[in-house]
Amino acid sequence: MMHSMSPDRRAHNSPGKCLYTTVRELVENSLDSAESISELPVVEIIIEEIGKSKFNSLIGLVDRERIDAELYDDYETDKAREKRLAKEARAQEIQTKNAALRKKVKEPVASKGIKGRGEASFYRVTCKDNGKGMPHDDIPNMFGRVLSGTKYGLKQTRGKFGLGAKMALIWSKMSTGLPIEILSSMRNQSYTSFCRLDIDIHRNIPHVHLHEKQESKDRWHGAEIQVVIEGNWTTYRSKILHYMRQMAVITPYAQFLFKFVSDAPDKNVTIRFARRTDVMPPVPLETKHHPSSVDLLLIKRLIAETSKQNLLQFLQHEFVNISKSYAERLIGEMGPDFSLKMAVKSLTSQQIVRIHQLLRQAKFDDPSGDCLSPAGEYNLRLGIIKELHPDMVATYSGSAQVFEGHPFIVEAGVSVGGKDVKQGLNIFRFANRIPLLFEQGADVVTRTAMKRINWSSYKINQMQDKIGVFVSVVSTKIPFKGTGKEYIGDDITEIASAVKYAIQQCCVQLKSKIVKKMQAREQQERKRNLSKYIPDATGAVYNILKEMAQLHASKKSRLTDGNMELLRKVSTGLITKETLSEKLAKHVEQVDYEMALEYATQSGVSEEPREAIYIQSLEAENKTIDLRAPLFVFRVIQ
Repeated sequence: MMHSMSPDRRAHNSPGKCLYTTVRELVENSLDSAESISELPVVEIIIEEIGKSKFNSLIGLVDRERIDAELYDDYETDKAREKRLAKEARAQEIQTKNAALRKKVKEPVASKGIKGRGEASFYRVTCKDNGKGMPHDDIPNMFGRVLSGTKYGLKQTRGKFGLGAKMALIWSKMSTGLPIEILSSMRNQSYTSFCRLDIDIHRNIPHVHLHEKQESKDRWHGAEIQVVIEGNWTTYRSKILHYMRQMAVITPYAQFLFKFVSDAPDKNVTIRFARRTDVMPPVPLETKHHPSSVDLLLIKRLIAETSKQNLLQFLQHEFVNISKSYAERLIGEMGPDFSLKMAVKSLTSQQIVRIHQLLRQAKFDDPSGDCLSPAGEYNLRLGIIKELHPDMVATYSGSAQVFEGHPFIVEAGVSVGGKDVKQGLNIFRFANRIPLLFEQGADVVTRTAMKRINWSSYKINQMQDKIGVFVSVVSTKIPFKGTGKEYIGDDITEIASAVKYAIQQCCVQLKSKIVKKMQAREQQERKRNLSKYIPDATGAVYNILKEMAQLHASKKSRLTDGNMELLRKVSTGLITKETLSEKLAKHVEQVDYEMALEYATQSGVSEEPREAIYIQSLEAENKTIDLRAPLFVFRVIQ
């Protein structure tokens, strides 16, 4: 049992990480609980900072003044204090000089407060949800017994270690000794369950302080879990807030309220992540093991737990993709020591090894992805838009694929621009719909986005654009790497290929949007350049027309009837400079549209042409007049 808890201890390798892990486990439990009853999740998480005096009062310890200061490792001798103060004074003097000279310098590193190893920060973490709640009698074992349940089948789950909120209870036991408090109520239940307990780590049994039923007044259902742990908010503040933000991206159908409460009001934080949609992914389904994915220990466990009597029934009913006829063929291949009707419980160790070898070597149809529950393109797109407000976004959801007998689905989103997004690649990784925040560099998503995507071929500048890359992998088995299970390895070809393809499909969508945007920008620029010359052209043409009208009046020019009518209108003021300017503007609009349409047609972008504008031509017969204005402006005048 103690060995089974070792991943937990490794995950809690620092107080700050423990605070983050506790928040994560409680939030994920709450989401699972609400989704299991098809309830749109409402999750409230509160972290309350607890000072030393308050913590001592919680554990019943009276504060004592220090008598022998030299006993403590934060003790500072007079000489050391004098040296530190002199150093701080010199640093302040240099900063003042540089400020006077207007030099840009780094802020001086604040002198680290001398803090003894015995000093710690404590926090009360409370998580409340509207999930299914827990049966009253099951609460002690659900929290106070590690690995109390067995997973017979396979199922896509959010957790990494399978311990859930028990991790918070174990860390609380190790760091503060204080019990955890659980408030729970189920639908149509007339009471609320309250339980205060901790865990006897060595005996792996719950130690119950209080377990009672209380009157329920508001018909609330769900769970509220409260735990006091050692932690470090200062170091892990950004990680916790990033986690909540990314959870809001991948779960836009949930409503989150996050609060950090401190005695110092300026440190308080309240963030509400609003619900954007009421469309929830389906609940993941439990499925049986694929024969090519099992190991020797799992086969032995399945044999020990099966209700089937003979080998034929065992193979047919305890695995996916083994029909009765295929099971008969497999047993025939095993050798003369095997038969269809032999008792499965009577198999020897050597016979079980033979079964294992054959299952690994034989070919089976791939498992389907029907048991998986991806976030869905709709939810992923909504989540990205809601939290990042990008200029443009593209999403893609792949079909189910298989590695080592396990089905998996890769979904991806790529955004450009947005709020609180840094220049370059901003990578967001999700596994079974939970954010992965640590050990990013070795992750398959990071390596693919950084090294295997030619961003420039999609009109995206990898260094200057604000690019968001979102990849979510769901599977009955996520191939996590590292003791903390914080990243997905880059060594599984099937997953690496699927991740690359999904990102590329998003980029293809974005490229067409970017090209259209560039065309629109070029069209605006052309129009602006043409429009800039309208006043000058108008003045030049109008002056020429006036000159021609004067020549006609003195009978020194020979013109057609149409031109004579035009000059008469100029003379009588029916055509003014403003009229000409308006006609030129319309002509610029028409020419600009025709150029854009021709360019778009060549680029494969089709658009219905607008109503044609017919422009009457006008040719002057008098060859002696020097027409300085461009010829096309005469064609504008109808």
